[in-house]
Amino acid sequence: MNSASFTTKRHLSRRTVLRGLGISLGLPVLESMTPAFAAVPEARQAKRFVGISLALGLHNPHLVPETAGRDYKPSQYLQSLQDIRQDFTVISGSSHPGVSGGHTAEGSIFSACPNQRGATSRNTISLDQLMAKHLGHETRFPSLVLNTNSQSSPAYTENGAMIPAENNAMKLFAKLFVNDNAAEQERQTELIRRGRSVMDVVGAEAKTLMREVGAGDRDKLDAWFTSVRDLEQRLVANEEWIRKPKPKVNAKAPTQIPRDNEVAVERIYLDIIHLALATDSTRFVTLHVTGNAVTGLDGVDESYHGLSHHGMNEEKLRQLAIVEQGMINEWGGFLRRLKADSMLDETMVLMTSNLGNASSHDNKNMPVLFAGGGFKHGQHLAFDQKNNYPLPNLYLSTLHRLGLQEEAFATSTGGMDGLA
Repeated sequence: MNSASFTTKRHLSRRTVLRGLGISLGLPVLESMTPAFAAVPEARQAKRFVGISLALGLHNPHLVPETAGRDYKPSQYLQSLQDIRQDFTVISGSSHPGVSGGHTAEGSIFSACPNQRGATSRNTISLDQLMAKHLGHETRFPSLVLNTNSQSSPAYTENGAMIPAENNAMKLFAKLFVNDNAAEQERQTELIRRGRSVMDVVGAEAKTLMREVGAGDRDKLDAWFTSVRDLEQRLVANEEWIRKPKPKVNAKAPTQIPRDNEVAVERIYLDIIHLALATDSTRFVTLHVTGNAVTGLDGVDESYHGLSHHGMNEEKLRQLAIVEQGMINEWGGFLRRLKADSMLDETMVLMTSNLGNASSHDNKNMPVLFAGGGFKHGQHLAFDQKNNYPLPNLYLSTLHRLGLQEEAFATSTGGMDGLA
């Protein structure tokens, strides 16, 4: 929901306006549930999206093939994925126009919002949340926003608010697959009813403002009031899900998280995501990989962050390769599980990072591996390493693949070239 702006000859109390808007802005997760009017279900060729973002990037010389096209020679990191070569595309020479600032650009991974960091700018809606806004009402959870280590996330609402990530794998499993007792169901129902009463207050304030503004602003308020009613409808739908049994899965909840092995933590989350997709509990997921401890991996005795600042030191690069190869192998294993369940053609899976060169905090030449979704893969799309191709074009292509008729996304200039 966008903030409303009013200019009239009559004086309106700033407190009155902000009070109404403040309530609506305080519900970012609910906003992301708003059903779509632009969706065209019959045009879909994919129905799921999983975005995996690595806070510390991938070393491009080990990732990017030396040759382009469908006959590319696999790089060091891609050797282990050759059995599923036809299921993914390697994209090099791309980045988000206008995004800089090293680690601070994490907020733009999936929003592609130009930031010119130095002075923090307001973010825009992230790709996953735009998808969830339009299509998330079809499942129990409109989206899952996850982090392996903290509550930070690259998932943002239309109002530029970050959605805190779930960072406890055991709680995540219970949330998805363990039925709540009667008391907990009642507690959740009461919270939703309170939310609906908040919507009633917002609606009443909107009606009051309608009588105090001119005709032009009345149209803006009417649009805002309509969105309030949409939120109310989503709350009602969410209340119905509370009473429905959660799906049963033939898997045990994780009992221990190996905090000295971020690769193993990634695997735990990807296993749960696979179950969430297989049970159609959600269709839109982001997983931000941020853990720093990797000494549980054989051959590694430094921190992940320390290794990412390798300065081309051979020993650091050797250890970093162990960690990053592990990250890519887990991504590949996730694709294989989706493929075995005949889900990959309907699931778009992206692995990327805001950092193209973590050692120098460079946000250009972002690492990009893109799989599934019914696209014709098996290629290396090699764009200009100096004059990068806009990665938001890929994001627009993913929206179109879902049947969403968006004309643009962030700084996109069209769908991605070469992605059939």
